Amino acid sequence: MGTKIVIVGAGYAGILTAKKLAKKFKKNDDVSITLVDKNPFHALLTELHEVAANRVDEDSIRVSLKKVFAGRKVDVKLDTITSFDFDNKRVIGKLETYDYDYLVLSAGSKPTFFGVPGAEEHSFKLWSYDDAVIIRHHLIDLFRRACRIADREERRKLLSIYIVGAGFTGVEMAGELAEYLPIICDKFEIDREDVNISIVDILDRTIPNLPAELSVKVERRLRKMGVNIILGTNVCGIGEDFIETRTGEEVTRRDASTVIWGAGIESADITGEAAKVLESANRGRIKIDAHLRSVDNQDVFVIGDNMLYTPEGADRPVPQVVENCEHSAATAAHNLECLITGKGELEKYDPKFHGFMVCIGGRYGVARVGFPNFMINLPSFFAMMAKHMINMIYFVQVLGWNKVWSYSKHEFFTIRHCRSYVGGHFSNRTPSFLLVPLRIWLGAVWLFEGIMKWTEGWMTEPKLSGFFGGAKAWYDSIINPGAAGADGVTQATGEAAGAVADAVTAATGAGGGEAAAAVGTTIINWDFFGLIQAIFVSGKEIAHSTLSDYAFKFDIPAMNWFLDTVVLASDGMQVAMQAFIVIAEILIGLALIGGLFTTPAAALSIILQFMFVCTTGLYLGTFWMIFAGIAVLIAGGRSFGLDYYVLPAMKEGWKKLPLVRKLYIYND
Repeated sequence: MGTKIVIVGAGYAGILTAKKLAKKFKKNDDVSITLVDKNPFHALLTELHEVAANRVDEDSIRVSLKKVFAGRKVDVKLDTITSFDFDNKRVIGKLETYDYDYLVLSAGSKPTFFGVPGAEEHSFKLWSYDDAVIIRHHLIDLFRRACRIADREERRKLLSIYIVGAGFTGVEMAGELAEYLPIICDKFEIDREDVNISIVDILDRTIPNLPAELSVKVERRLRKMGVNIILGTNVCGIGEDFIETRTGEEVTRRDASTVIWGAGIESADITGEAAKVLESANRGRIKIDAHLRSVDNQDVFVIGDNMLYTPEGADRPVPQVVENCEHSAATAAHNLECLITGKGELEKYDPKFHGFMVCIGGRYGVARVGFPNFMINLPSFFAMMAKHMINMIYFVQVLGWNKVWSYSKHEFFTIRHCRSYVGGHFSNRTPSFLLVPLRIWLGAVWLFEGIMKWTEGWMTEPKLSGFFGGAKAWYDSIINPGAAGADGVTQATGEAAGAVADAVTAATGAGGGEAAAAVGTTIINWDFFGLIQAIFVSGKEIAHSTLSDYAFKFDIPAMNWFLDTVVLASDGMQVAMQAFIVIAEILIGLALIGGLFTTPAAALSIILQFMFVCTTGLYLGTFWMIFAGIAVLIAGGRSFGLDYYVLPAMKEGWKKLPLVRKLYIYND
């Protein structure tokens, strides 16, 4: 019959556990892994506020389970679990019943309302993909309605927005919304002063998980962004158009057309069903032993938000954060492997958390990170950098390159209204069709150079010895003018006529006796520990130099050795290398002119230019080719080029390859 593992919930903990188990048992057909979730996707709960406040598209927080488990031994079931039969080891869903030998409960959490009247009925939640999308559409519709209201007081009532909860969820939502406010106000021509954003909590400071000094920074930033912070105040009622708060004995009713609830969480409904049988506490969290198994049932593992466990030496249970999900997934997968195979020892759960961070919009953040016994506060820029890096580390585990690239696009390359900690400096806002003339001209130059070399005999006669040697002698004649006589200088400059200016027709401007007198000027001659030498010279005196007289070279001893011992070792090897250069230049030229495979063509163009910089050097008049290659590197052929037709077809075929889908080496 084999061993059956059923995982309930595809949140942070569940999805990682399934992937780790699939890897451990990929060659064991006796073990089956079933992952059950009510959604066909994994939602990134820590990024919900970005969608709610319209900074990124909704697909940025949605990860397809079908893509995650492509080519893996995980049976993904779209079903809603309604109950458990622990005695008979069954998980009961609306569509199917799932037998198990081991159950992993990772169903996540839901908002808790602490019995506040009207909170569940009249507030917007922010704890799911659907919640974020609903809030985004509501805000746009809210401002659309407000711009039609002539009475300013009525308009202000409609634009009164309250966020309940000054923890991570509430603060990040408030910051994101405050950053979005000037944009949406401008769109609907509404005065910013007519909008009220308030955050309210019974806490005496924001983000109590962080040190007090960071809470001060958070509050200062929120107030600077126009957020009204109401602390030490309890929410005691919410209606269709109001919120009631209590400070001491005083109860205040405030106008509030929109209330967003972010004040706390409790275990999901299905975990609550399990808690009716398994020992639990703290809003439905299941009590577990040191190996992450229920204290009542050794066949049930509980991880992520659903677990209630206090590590040895700790004074409080593990927090309901993503890092706990990651750590508990690894321990659960290890222990399941030990139990099923009978090999190895069970591992006690001893997580080491590395801190917390909070973002106040897309441009500002605070963080307390490090190791348990050594924590530091990060300034805003580095806090935001750490946040993005940590997200990418998680994405590598879940969907590899596919999700890392998608995340980069949403957060940096296509970011709306420059709402990123690096602003819009990496955003691709330049129309790509403007690069078409540059792409075609770059291709034409490469094609011309390749054809000229062909006609000069590069396909049949060895020329690299003179090519490289002439260039070296020319640089030496400028750097060490006394090392060679007039005849030597003349010969050197003559041999360099085609070398240094490889991709342009300018040589040294020297010829005959005139060359001997004009030995040029050394501007830079820096040696970096004997590993590389940077040389920048002019073929003339500075006062008489033009752009095409300046030449730059990296002299690399390791490359010189390779050239001398391999490339120049025989005439046959020289001709082979020459043929490669000629064919590469012609193919690059044709590809760029036609806009076909533009990215590899542009990349090869840059590589060839770098090769020339490290062998013969290049005149500054040729450096435009390097920058042109960079400019057309990404999608340069999708406008007025064959890539417009070829790449989509290739992309579809590439995505369908089983190995490609398994390794996630494709872009959506």
